Amino acid sequence: MEAKKNQKADLKNKSSLFLNLGLTFSVGLVLVAFEWKSPYSGPLKEIGTSSENWVIEDIPLTIQTPPPPPPPVTTVEIKEVDNEIELDDLDLDIDINPSDSEEIPEVILNENPPITETADEVMDFTDVTATFKGGMKAWYNYLNKNLRYPSLAKRMGIEGTVLVRFVINKDGSVQDVEVLRPLGGGCDEVAMEVISNSPDWIPGKLKGQIVRSRMVMPIKFKLN
Repeated sequence: MEAKKNQKADLKNKSSLFLNLGLTFSVGLVLVAFEWKSPYSGPLKEIGTSSENWVIEDIPLTIQTPPPPPPPVTTVEIKEVDNEIELDDLDLDIDINPSDSEEIPEVILNENPPITETADEVMDFTDVTATFKGGMKAWYNYLNKNLRYPSLAKRMGIEGTVLVRFVINKDGSVQDVEVLRPLGGGCDEVAMEVISNSPDWIPGKLKGQIVRSRMVMPIKFKLN
């Protein structure tokens, strides 16, 4: 038992010895590396005994001239204009001193203000609805003669109804044509055109008076 303890103590002493030797060797190598000097085998060049010509160029001085001073401020001379005008110098046939016997014409102004005409109100509901001259049969005959089917709508196979709203004036003329429900394919433009070019209608009435009224008309497009 005692021999084993002595053996472990010897191993521990040897390991610490090797560790100290390694550290000492490493420190020595570092010191040698820092103190190492490589000898220079070539000759040193002396600047004083060199045969080469050293040329030092003079740097020219640049002088910037200051900018010229601004031009002096000129004063504007204001001339007085004589506002007095002699009436004798004017060639006017006006008598500014009329005699007492001469009559001065009296200027009469209208007491009533000028009359401004305002557009009649457009009624959405009337007692008597505006109708096409000749009735609905005449209206359908007009559409059959004047309504053309757009070629684009034919090629695309578009069918349907275009809702057009317009105003009928007191004289029966058509105004303010617009599309409420479009269909496309050129049908909307054709429907607006056929209504805008329609003959005069019979205007609507409200309380026995002829009024401007608004109507909505369906224009149907159907392929045969």
